Amino acid sequence: MSDNTCVGEHTVHICELASKGKHVEIQKVTKYPKFMCLNCGRVAEYKKNLCNPIAIEDLRPGGA
Repeated sequence: MSDNTCVGEHTVHICELASKGKHVEIQKVTKYPKFMCLNCGRVAEYKKNLCNPIAIEDLRPGGA
């Protein structure tokens, strides 16, 4: 894992949504995951919903 970097608007990050009990919103942004947070391992469709995102594609062998 990486350091606990946080980029972007934290109010739309999954960790913040979870702390506020916004499970329906979390379900919407995690349906088709393309990014993973290097801080907590959560996944989301858009990197804007994660503190320290990396494309899942980049984690695969042979990824960028």
